[in-house]
Amino acid sequence: MTHSERILILDFGAQYTQLIARRVREGGVYAEIHPFNFPIESIRELNPIGIILSGGPSSVYADGAPHSDPAIFDLGVPVLGICYGLQLLAYQLGGSVNSSAKKEFGPAQLIIDSNSDGIFRGIPEESRVWMSHGDSLTRPPEGFEVIAHTTNAPICAVADLKRNIYGVQFHPEVHHTTHGGEILKNFVFNICHAHGGWNAQAFIESAKKDIREKVGDGKVICGLSGGVDSSVLAVLLHEAIGDQALCIHIDNGLMRKDESSQVVKMFRDTYKIPLDFVDASPMFLSRLAGVTDPEKKRKIIGTTFIEVFEPEAKRFSDAKWLAQGTLYPDVIESVSFKGPSVTIKSHHNVGGLPERMNMKLIEPFRELFKDEVRAVGRELGLPKEFIDRHPFPGPGLAVRVLGEVTEERCNILREADEIFIEELHNAAQYDQIWQAFTVLLPISSVGVMGDERTYENVCAVRAVTSTDGMTADWSRVPYEVLAKVSNRIINEVRGINRVVYDISSKPPATIEWE
Repeated sequence: MTHSERILILDFGAQYTQLIARRVREGGVYAEIHPFNFPIESIRELNPIGIILSGGPSSVYADGAPHSDPAIFDLGVPVLGICYGLQLLAYQLGGSVNSSAKKEFGPAQLIIDSNSDGIFRGIPEESRVWMSHGDSLTRPPEGFEVIAHTTNAPICAVADLKRNIYGVQFHPEVHHTTHGGEILKNFVFNICHAHGGWNAQAFIESAKKDIREKVGDGKVICGLSGGVDSSVLAVLLHEAIGDQALCIHIDNGLMRKDESSQVVKMFRDTYKIPLDFVDASPMFLSRLAGVTDPEKKRKIIGTTFIEVFEPEAKRFSDAKWLAQGTLYPDVIESVSFKGPSVTIKSHHNVGGLPERMNMKLIEPFRELFKDEVRAVGRELGLPKEFIDRHPFPGPGLAVRVLGEVTEERCNILREADEIFIEELHNAAQYDQIWQAFTVLLPISSVGVMGDERTYENVCAVRAVTSTDGMTADWSRVPYEVLAKVSNRIINEVRGINRVVYDISSKPPATIEWE
């Protein structure tokens, strides 16, 4: 997909790199992330209007530290270095960087010294910023002036006004920096002179045009899980090429309650999209029998999905394209050299299916974050209950039924989960939460129901708030709502006699339990 203006972000391994791109895009300007060692020739081909150097965990003077090509400073393109990015540009341009006597991790008070017309235009003279560094810039390169400081960092921001090169020691992309979004917008619009206009509607028109040009009069198969990404993808394809788009929905026995029937009804009846439905529940559940390791579960589900999907897709022998709802974070993780994260768990996707079936891949969302896909879905008119639905893991209930996965345990969890979600909707809490779900634990506890002693399953209730899923805090769901949820689950779901609430944040925990 072509972009008339773009901000290029070079990734040095910071956990916040994706947030930089999101903040820039929120201002209506397309931003994309590449590894720190992205070749200078490729940068020239992309022709960015500005370059941002991300933070990172290394010391610029250490052996093997990630360094980008210093030729980026000779492109005549504005550059903004953030944290490690500031230290790198200073180091490469002749300044001095040393280990700090006082390391800074957390909030600090930024005091602006000058440059009211640059990146600090409209920013209060004092404001809170978020620090995360063990090294400091001790001498700026020639041609740079110090434009801000904190108590612990005499050089907290620098600028070379002639070359439009800026650096800040703090992280403007995180919400803890009170005016961080404005600082990034100042760079993008005041320094790089962006015009904006990159939004859901612009994306849809561009994506439909791309799809038509790629596909021509060919047919496209879309695996429709019923989640946000695949649902929006199916509707986008249908709008672009009509009945040339064929959807396959596989019920793996690990879906939410009545989910498959809702998917079939909506896409067949409402959207009139050609849909092939396959109930493969017995096969998936039999393969998972006796398996307790979460990574093995994921691999079994991924392999079985391909086994079911492949022959089904071959029934449509004239289809030469396979559509996937791959999102930008997946793309970033696959290309970053010292990127945003190591693999915590394997991704659930169709793996090498396109090559095996001699099909070409089409991924319209590979440049989008999750919230951007939701925005596209709203623009396309999908129902709110589909667009605003909380994320659901690819392996489904297999990673929420801890221990062995059986049909009985999945049914128990489905009933508990439906009660939890229903009560969150009733209390107007659902839309305030990033993700909410229940987990069936592989332990039993003693209880008393009536005059009888019980020994049944423990159910954990999980709800988190987040902006992107990269970090998350446990949601402060009102006690009266949790009390009602617990009471209903224990009374209405046979097989559960105890409910606990998960109050772990990410990090150190993950959002899902497996």
